Amino acid sequence: MLYRTVSDKIDQWLSNSSNALLVTGARQVGKTWLIRDRLRAQKQDYIEINLIDNSEYIDIIDQCRSVQDLVIGLSAVSNHIFKKNETVIFIDEVQEYKDIVTRIKFWVDEGSYRYILSGSLLGVELRNLRSTPIGYLTEIKMYPLDFNEFLIASGVTDDVIQYLHTCYDEKKPVMESVHKAMLKHFKRYLVVGGMPDAVQEYVNTSNISTVSDIQRNIIELYKRDFTKYESIDKKLKLVEIYNQIPAQLMKQNRRFNYSDIKKGLRFERLEDSFLWLTYAGVSIPVYNTTEPRVALKQNTKSTLLKIYSSDVGLLTCQYGNSIRAKILTDDITVNLGGIYENAIAQELNTFDISLYFYNSHKNGELDFLIEQEMSVVPIEVKSGKDYTIHSAMSKAVNNPEYQIKQGYVMSNANIDIKDKITYLPVYMISFIKQEKDIGVLEDITM
Repeated sequence: MLYRTVSDKIDQWLSNSSNALLVTGARQVGKTWLIRDRLRAQKQDYIEINLIDNSEYIDIIDQCRSVQDLVIGLSAVSNHIFKKNETVIFIDEVQEYKDIVTRIKFWVDEGSYRYILSGSLLGVELRNLRSTPIGYLTEIKMYPLDFNEFLIASGVTDDVIQYLHTCYDEKKPVMESVHKAMLKHFKRYLVVGGMPDAVQEYVNTSNISTVSDIQRNIIELYKRDFTKYESIDKKLKLVEIYNQIPAQLMKQNRRFNYSDIKKGLRFERLEDSFLWLTYAGVSIPVYNTTEPRVALKQNTKSTLLKIYSSDVGLLTCQYGNSIRAKILTDDITVNLGGIYENAIAQELNTFDISLYFYNSHKNGELDFLIEQEMSVVPIEVKSGKDYTIHSAMSKAVNNPEYQIKQGYVMSNANIDIKDKITYLPVYMISFIKQEKDIGVLEDITM
């Protein structure tokens, strides 16, 4: 059984929340399995309704005008005995009936039962709802397994993970044997990725061929979703963009070239498609910012962007077995820069960290910029041995106008600090957390 950090959030909701719970995330990230697991672990009485497998439930929900109508209809079909103040009604694949999200306010107000809603493409569908019941829904986002969860699944002990945390906090080198082992795990993560079925197959069999079969099936499932849900009137080119991600990340600057889809194509014709893929949870956009200073979002130039896959394992699967074999054997003849960047972007995105990049003819390019503790933090990603060569990073951290306190270089090397630049091994990316909350303001006394 795979450990998921988000389990704690679901348990907290089960323990003390009267709101409905909305679990969102891309298809195949393990939403349904985890919800079932937590309901059973907490010994909750529940009924599960899947609106794709059992479409008759849609008619019941559509026709009901009260919670009593809902319970009578569901009882007639399922034979489940509902218990007031105990039964949890879990409705899966709710994207098949979007109005259910607007109805949840009245169900919650009635108070007899609690509700969990889940489904795929909700990021897309919720944008188009007439109203969202703010205050009645607690939303939890799910992603593929992050690297820390992958380590746990791979059998790495809590003691080792805590030791790595200590090395990060104290900025002291990791002992060489542990460092090498963690790099090997990271390379395997580049191939296996974080989709739960792929990780479970890897844990059970260590067979990368069967892992690849699972990943290819997920990729095809995504593409079927694209064609099923795409807006015909806008002629979205979702499959073309998704297929282009691996090739774009092999380029030196990684920036998405719209002309590679069709000559002369401009950003405006594709903007809706980029947003669709983002809200569906299958891609991660990183926008250009014109200045590496707070606030990055205000300086965004949205027409320049990089697009990463939401799962690095699906990305390397698209490259094929040759590239994956070279990753696992440390073959230095292949440039893994784009793949490393994808893993870094995926990890930071899991923590809901907004990502940007910076490019200047004068100063060069910074792979990623984030905001942390009211300051901009540049992150450079290096897959080769030249990790100490980073002129753009050096210029940025030493420019007093930007007020940058520190920059990170992520590479295969061990921990080191030189002036305002901290060198971290790539497997420590999960230790870089989101900007701290401002906190509660004290009363002002006059």
